Amino acid sequence: MTTQNTLRAVAVLGATTLLALAGGQAFAGVAPTDSPEKAATVVTYDASGAEEFTEAVDGGADVWNESVTGVQLEPAEAGEQANITIVADDGWPRAQTTSLGNGRIWMGRQAVEEGHDTLRIASHELGHILGLPDIKPGPCTSLMSGASAGTDCTNAYPDESEKASVEDNFGTASYFKSDADFKRIPLTVGRVHQD
Repeated sequence: MTTQNTLRAVAVLGATTLLALAGGQAFAGVAPTDSPEKAATVVTYDASGAEEFTEAVDGGADVWNESVTGVQLEPAEAGEQANITIVADDGWPRAQTTSLGNGRIWMGRQAVEEGHDTLRIASHELGHILGLPDIKPGPCTSLMSGASAGTDCTNAYPDESEKASVEDNFGTASYFKSDADFKRIPLTVGRVHQD
């Protein structure tokens, strides 16, 4: 194990202890596994407030599920507190991360009215929750270039660099192997990404 991975594991375990004491919010958890391979982190989302964007949100989750193996996005079960809450509003699309795999997304109608693709918007905003920053200006091949790629861009898939970053963000999953080791993974608090 490299020094960086060791430090990451120590930081995650320490932060996990603090978060466990804090309680309240749902946190992205690592799915248990008996194999030495990395387990995918399951992140749940609630799109019940996404209104006309529900299909785009489900499609954005599918994009990420096809693109990476370290994390999988799944709709929350009835009564379950979701890691990600997704709502529709009349503003610009944006995401607020509370920790890695946790936060709130606003599917803003303003971008759609300007001609931006709803599936790209959903994938982009989910990318923020998975730990990715905006890359502006950027080409259409970069999902995180967002609106800077223009309204003609409908690419909803992350590029190889973006995929690698998400895999790295959730790479700590390999440290947790059983139900007893089910952990929550923190990242940042309260950062809002608008685009």
